[in-house]
Amino acid sequence: MRNGVVLFTSDRGITPAALAVASEERGFDTLYVPEHTHIPVKREAAHPGTGDATLPDDRYLRTLDPWVSLATAAAVTSRIRLATAVALPVESDPIALAKTIATLDHLSGGRVTLGAGFGWNTDELADHHVPAGHRRTVLREYVEAMRALWTQDEASYSGDYVSFGASWAYPKPVQAHIPLVIGAGGGPKTCAWIARNADGWMTTPREQDIPAKIDALHDAWSEAGRSGSPEVYVLVAAKPSAEQLAAWRDCGVDELIWGVPDKPESEVLSYLDRLAGRL
Repeated sequence: MRNGVVLFTSDRGITPAALAVASEERGFDTLYVPEHTHIPVKREAAHPGTGDATLPDDRYLRTLDPWVSLATAAAVTSRIRLATAVALPVESDPIALAKTIATLDHLSGGRVTLGAGFGWNTDELADHHVPAGHRRTVLREYVEAMRALWTQDEASYSGDYVSFGASWAYPKPVQAHIPLVIGAGGGPKTCAWIARNADGWMTTPREQDIPAKIDALHDAWSEAGRSGSPEVYVLVAAKPSAEQLAAWRDCGVDELIWGVPDKPESEVLSYLDRLAGRL
């Protein structure tokens, strides 16, 4: 299994660039950062962890832009992959976002993975004019439109939420296909969406019975007529035992994502050294 690190970025603590360099030096495979454009003060949406409008901590208010963060990391590294856990594509203009991601992939030499979510914070989505009940459809259209811009010389798209006529858009990504991984609870609806539109699944911190959900994802993948297998990324929420790691490996997990603290650089480097030693 590969090993990545995720930093809940903020305007304090270690920078994404410094973490990227340190992670690459210690052999980690991927750097992940999250996205929230803003957090409405008054909200009806319940946080998945707290069950109500209360936030677990204030990092949600202070999140850095993911694509700027990853660009700074790309400039000082050469190998580590650059990913989001997770980005919210429907909160950006899809034409502009396609340009941003393609540019990052071009300048990084083809190292981008798009980890995307549907968006639990429906009040945040509403400020971007995304209807909560249609957010999966909106994401599907955004992904289809961006893929057209990434792969077609004269790209066009016509949908309910995205529409544009024949257009030129360069640079194209270095990768022939930018991987799309969906971070969401692994229920039947999510498995079916991934099987039709994405390349893999990223677990949530609260996920239970991961092996059974991986089996369900493989079933949905086959039913959709997809060849190969979906990628599976496990967001590690607690220190696993050697037996747990072996079980994840045996059921087909491709990458583990380890959280690092939003703390000063010296503390994070010490944590990385301990983590790398255990792994």
